[in-house]
Amino acid sequence: MFKRDIYSILFNRLKEDRRFIQVITGPRQVGKTTVVQQVAEALHMPVFYASADEPSLKAALWIEQQWELARLELRNSKSNQSCILILDEIQKFSDWSSTVKRLWDEDTRHKLPLKVVLLGSAPLLVQRGLTESLAGRFEEIPATHWSFEEMHKAFKWTLDEYIYFGGYPGSASLINDESRWRRYINDSLVETTLSRDILLLNTINKPALLRRLFELSCHYSSQILSYHKMLGQLHDAGNTTTLAHYLDLLEGTGMVAGVPKFSGQVVRQRGSSPKLQVFNTALLSSQSALNFDDARKDRAYWGRLVESSVAAYLLNSAISNDMQLFYWRESNKEVDFILQWRKRIIAIEVKSGIQKNSLPGMQLFCSEFKPERSLVVGGDNLSIETFLKTPIMYWFAG
Repeated sequence: MFKRDIYSILFNRLKEDRRFIQVITGPRQVGKTTVVQQVAEALHMPVFYASADEPSLKAALWIEQQWELARLELRNSKSNQSCILILDEIQKFSDWSSTVKRLWDEDTRHKLPLKVVLLGSAPLLVQRGLTESLAGRFEEIPATHWSFEEMHKAFKWTLDEYIYFGGYPGSASLINDESRWRRYINDSLVETTLSRDILLLNTINKPALLRRLFELSCHYSSQILSYHKMLGQLHDAGNTTTLAHYLDLLEGTGMVAGVPKFSGQVVRQRGSSPKLQVFNTALLSSQSALNFDDARKDRAYWGRLVESSVAAYLLNSAISNDMQLFYWRESNKEVDFILQWRKRIIAIEVKSGIQKNSLPGMQLFCSEFKPERSLVVGGDNLSIETFLKTPIMYWFAG
């Protein structure tokens, strides 16, 4: 199975003449490698694939070696078609971009039709390399967690299954054995991301704090929590700057995010208390002691899962469509989510069954900021299922 939106974009780009390096970034286990291989098969192009997950050579030597093998594959090809070089886990090398730039420019001068696709499971690290050396030579394709629509079409999942088990396609065959499912999520996804994509590739002075912050973010998903309160919950004497940096790293790997407050002023947004949010509800459920059946019976907990599912959909849609996601609060008035595309905004309130301390503030927000639309999702309003199945750009149409 693969993500069809990425498949269509990549297919059309690789079908064209060699123009740009294609860079696909996104969290682990969302189908980045599979989609590239499927596209290559559909285009009937020879492929050379290599992963930097455990390279035996330093960056420049390893990349040069793979590049030369792909060039050889292209020269030995009996057809006149291009060859596709796929380099996976490219973020493992801190200086990969300068080597890629040099080799790409060599092929450009010699008119060698080698097409290059780079894959990275730590988008934040990959983007650093792109902006440093490869300006004007690449196109980025963000890969996000699977939506309810995708999991439903691929695996016939019900809405409740998606709300609890989230959107990892590799876990679909395991949900009837929740012990195996939890091990897969925690060992293959959570631990691998923390240990390989964050701890090994960044300077982390307090690795235990990073892990506890991830667990705290899952526990408080879809709830606003100040950095000072986080430090209190974590029983750590650190500072808020460190905590904000660690949250940025977790967001950069597609695990959890700190959704900022909407104010219309960038400075105030950055200084606000974040609304913690998982990118995939599987991360929340796998950290809980409640199984699927018990979770559905616990109204408060299930309400948190529902709201987190809606928020995760908004977070991933924002990445795919170059949008920004916020929450809004003024005194005891609150709107769950504010989605901004260019200068247009949509206000979204989720009726999930959670008892909130603050009163809904949709009316006040609408009078002050004049959003394009105001949506109430859940309850007797727009159904959760309909909202999760509707492409996010639909709400900006017209």
